[in-house]
Amino acid sequence: MLEITATEFKTKFGYYLDLVPTQDIWITKNGKHVARLVDPNVSAVDALSGILKGKVDESADRHSLTAQRISRYEIADY
Repeated sequence: MLEITATEFKTKFGYYLDLVPTQDIWITKNGKHVARLVDPNVSAVDALSGILKGKVDESADRHSLTAQRISRYEIADY
């Protein structure tokens, strides 16, 4: 992941567009993230699985994660 300022991105636009297929690029303005450039050929699922690696049990599937998240908000009937 590469982090650059908006000014630098504007100045070297073509250079950073060429880098997008090899790495994600975060663009900052006044020290805050304002945009993220990602390779459009990589699916969102693959990108998220890379971010979540080590934070979510690898044996978990989408349905079990959804059920677990919903169960947090269920109200017990007394």
